[in-house]
Amino acid sequence: MPSLTIENYVKSIYQICVQQNDQPAATGQIATSLGVSPGTVTSMLKTISESGLAEYTPYEGVCLTDAGRALALRVLRRHRLIELFLAKTLDLSWDEVHEEAENMEHAVSDRLVDRIDAYLDFPASDPHGDPIPKADGTLTVAQAHSLADWPVGQAFRLVRVLDQSSDFLRYLSERGMPLGTIGNVEENCDSGGIVTVTIRAAPITLSREVAEKLLVAPAAGMRGSDTILEPAAKPADGTD
Repeated sequence: MPSLTIENYVKSIYQICVQQNDQPAATGQIATSLGVSPGTVTSMLKTISESGLAEYTPYEGVCLTDAGRALALRVLRRHRLIELFLAKTLDLSWDEVHEEAENMEHAVSDRLVDRIDAYLDFPASDPHGDPIPKADGTLTVAQAHSLADWPVGQAFRLVRVLDQSSDFLRYLSERGMPLGTIGNVEENCDSGGIVTVTIRAAPITLSREVAEKLLVAPAAGMRGSDTILEPAAKPADGTD
């Protein structure tokens, strides 16, 4: 059985590579993600490479092998199903479930995870909109676009949040932007670095940095003043 440390490393490598179109993950990126020193990462990458889970080239980066990718998806499956289970059964908010799932993801068996999956009726995504890998290791990612690139005048639905830190999620909640929110882009000022949206007739100004962390999809012609979908504890189609 892979150790907790190895599982954390392959999960981090997988997420970094996905974010940059399957380009190798750099040592510094992994160190930042896991909160460890670059030297520690270099040593562990050699171990993971020797185990057949990754291919590591000094000064170039690391990519997962098929076995490493399969392990990463197993860990992500556990994490995201636990998050959704905690949100639905214990009513934990979306800014609380991530840390709890981090603590639990290495302790539960695949059998228990499969039972949770069935209990939740095989959901497509977790409370942050991240897609949940299936038991066979496949992963379906719904098409979505950055809010920072969304056209002015076109309604959107918030389907995924890329920054899942507690502070950021609480910020969205305070602005009235849980997952599933319907809104409309009123202004997208690249030079000014702001995106202004209307949600339930109320204008909200976001920095482009914030907007880039929000993935949206078409809202079937609805405007933000029309309606709002289920709150964050309910999944929408759609990173840890």
